[in-house]
Amino acid sequence: MSEGAHPARLAVDIGGTFTDLVLEANGRRATLKVLTTQANPERGVLDGVAKVMAEAGIQAAEVGLIIHGTTLATNALIERKGAKTALIVTEGLRDSVEMAHENRFEQYDINIDRPDPLVPRYLRWPVAERLNAAGEALIPLDEASVEALIPAIAEHGVESLAIGLIHSYANPAHERRVAEILQAAVPDLSVTLSSEVCPEIREYERQSTTCANAYVRPLMASYLTRLERELRVRGFACPFLLMTSGGGLTGFETAVKFPVRLVESGPAGGAILASRVAAECGFDRVLSFDMGGTTAKICLIDGSTPLTSRSFEVARAYRFLKGSGLPLRIPAIEMVEIGAGGGSIASVDALKRINVGPESAGADPGPACYDRGGEEPTVTDADVLLGRIDIESFAGGAVAIHPERAARAIGRVLGALDLAGPLAAFAVSEVVDENMANAARVHAIEWGKEIAGRALIAFGGAAPLHAVRLAEKLGLDRVIVPTGAGVGSAIGFLCAPIAYEVVRSRYQRLSSFDADAVNAALEEMREEAYAIVRPAAPGAELHEARTAYMRYIGQGHEITVDLPVRPLEPDDAVTLQAGFDAAYSALFGRTIPGLDVEVLSWTLTVKSAVPDPEPVPEAAAKPAPAPRGRREVFDSATEKTIEAAVYARSDLEPGVTVQGPALIVEDQTTTVVSSAFEASVNALGYLVLERR
Repeated sequence: MSEGAHPARLAVDIGGTFTDLVLEANGRRATLKVLTTQANPERGVLDGVAKVMAEAGIQAAEVGLIIHGTTLATNALIERKGAKTALIVTEGLRDSVEMAHENRFEQYDINIDRPDPLVPRYLRWPVAERLNAAGEALIPLDEASVEALIPAIAEHGVESLAIGLIHSYANPAHERRVAEILQAAVPDLSVTLSSEVCPEIREYERQSTTCANAYVRPLMASYLTRLERELRVRGFACPFLLMTSGGGLTGFETAVKFPVRLVESGPAGGAILASRVAAECGFDRVLSFDMGGTTAKICLIDGSTPLTSRSFEVARAYRFLKGSGLPLRIPAIEMVEIGAGGGSIASVDALKRINVGPESAGADPGPACYDRGGEEPTVTDADVLLGRIDIESFAGGAVAIHPERAARAIGRVLGALDLAGPLAAFAVSEVVDENMANAARVHAIEWGKEIAGRALIAFGGAAPLHAVRLAEKLGLDRVIVPTGAGVGSAIGFLCAPIAYEVVRSRYQRLSSFDADAVNAALEEMREEAYAIVRPAAPGAELHEARTAYMRYIGQGHEITVDLPVRPLEPDDAVTLQAGFDAAYSALFGRTIPGLDVEVLSWTLTVKSAVPDPEPVPEAAAKPAPAPRGRREVFDSATEKTIEAAVYARSDLEPGVTVQGPALIVEDQTTTVVSSAFEASVNALGYLVLERR
């Protein structure tokens, strides 16, 4: 490395279809897309790393940081391909994880379908013990009941163990002792404690999260360990960090212990990128739109900050219905994710309706146009026939495109509707675009937000192809496509802080507020968070944030209230009351006088400082270059094929404006500019599409 040069940084994002890589070195950025190797994901990562390093002319010793995000944990949960897992529970509570909330999320469906628990009943094992809500032992742990389970571990071939005892969030002693006994007998057994992965009230969510962590932990630990070892063998001696669902980075050891925190790591990176783009461009309200090969992710961002949550669901049986999936209680960026990507498969049902997704062709066999064995028509096949994809430079030339195979697949399935050629492809595209628009509308309504007036920030390999049509369906007038949009989530990894959130359920009523007990819990949480963040961010400036989850007595759910970052005093009950009143009024327009308030849980987050982006200056207007060619594309407004100018994105300097219809081509994606829009290039090189 030359004197004064900064170490290079490498980001890797494994998706369901493509693995994206971004290498920043010496003020330049090299990007690459390679097909994900599902059976052996580290092989695709290592091959991609070698290619992008060679392209940039960088040696392993020059890389100062590697950041990784992956969908492997998500896929294992959805596809039920995790470890054989057993769950140890308090005697009498064997079926809590299956009873769930005992409600019907789809009230009028007599054939309601809910996901089965990750752990079947025969592997849910009770032990004799009982704690109360204060963590006091009502029934001491009967160690003989624990030892009696040892033969069952080998008998059933259990690979991973989840321990979720009642009220263990208040006192983890019994869970820890159960783990000690069983690991002494079976040293290689993977064990997850609910008091570590999710120390919060609400037994069902806590056990569900613990089971999910135990279910994916052997798979993720094996994968991450193999990848980390292979990187070291290839000369990478730098820190290896993982992107979490909450939008922060964490260390290798923490990721191996709590892989459930990585479930939404890729989409979180995209939301971080969109937040930064919003801040740079001065947009206060935006809609983040990330469409890859397998899924589309939509996130609302206000004030350059995405919505966050402490819970979300995976493997929903019903696409938009809350309660139909497996709940996970972990920090997460709130977004809606649907099976709508380039690889989403189109079909026609018995009522002659076109359905697109959630099934995906993935990377293997892939869309029909890849000519890798795929026979089903996909969104990518439709985009090829609509003229949107540059078949010569698709995925930087890594994948050869065969339009005749796309036409054959779509004609075979949609021929039953008397649709053919571009019109059949347009039907597939319209359905997937309407699915995404509907998901955005539902998501906004659920959060009490408005879609109107927002800017749409589009990234991911397929998003720029569909962004204008999605904007038209949602009534939006502005679309931003950042540089490197095709690998946007990986770029977002490079913008993320190193962060970790700790939560504890410690019950308090404001009328009898015990500041000393709260301070003791917060100090313990602070030590845990700093122990994880500081080694991953040596010398960095760290920021701390604290929140309380509060509600009126008798209510079922809490709202978040920010806390001062200092030791609390007894009279801070007034401070918490004022914060709760303000937050409650903002949500519901009123408060309830004379009713006591309680705190159920406390969170503490430590994160490294990330410099605020500089606002984008105005770019002086420049004439547009001559297009590199013209191509026939299907126009959604007229439902006819028209001629569009084709520009290379690298030819468009800041200040240039091109009129639609046009296609702006780059290695990892193509931006479609319809006849109703024009595209200009701002000072950062971002494409800003505005309705004329």
